[in-house]
Amino acid sequence: MTGMNRLDDTRNLVDGYKGMSVEDVASDMRAKAFSFHVAIENLQHDFNIGSIVRSANAFNAGGVHIIGKRHWNKRGAMATDKYLDIYHHSTVEEFSEWCKLNQLSIVGVDNVDGSVELRNAEIPKNVVLVFGQEGPGLSESLREVCKFLVAIEQFGSTRSVNVGAAGAIVMYEWVRRHQLEN
Repeated sequence: MTGMNRLDDTRNLVDGYKGMSVEDVASDMRAKAFSFHVAIENLQHDFNIGSIVRSANAFNAGGVHIIGKRHWNKRGAMATDKYLDIYHHSTVEEFSEWCKLNQLSIVGVDNVDGSVELRNAEIPKNVVLVFGQEGPGLSESLREVCKFLVAIEQFGSTRSVNVGAAGAIVMYEWVRRHQLEN
């Protein structure tokens, strides 16, 4: 893609990245990435993983972690995964150890008893926001390694919002608190 005319570049990129190679876009994003990461538990081959990855790109997460099955449906990511650092961890223990080595707190997102409402949660700057599977949410073993859990306040009749939507909401809230208000 290097040298391509910006007007001929049909990729879903902001104008500043049009005409740049995948490697150059990824390198620039990596240099500007925020200190939060996102992790998704992949136990059932959830189709929402792609949506979360796409949002992680939009909010320039420092990385995306897939915990469990290596293979995930990339269709929903709309090729945005090409520009992000994607990590795979076979087990929760392996993921937790990586977080400790990289000095990142683990905060789970799940609307279960004991969760702190998002508006009241003190989300650390250096954090991995962890999302579970659509339906069952976070596994017990993943909840156990979380510093705490946050829940998105809801006001209608449904028990939960889609995990892809939840990811976008919580990532935006992190950016709002740690980047936009500073």
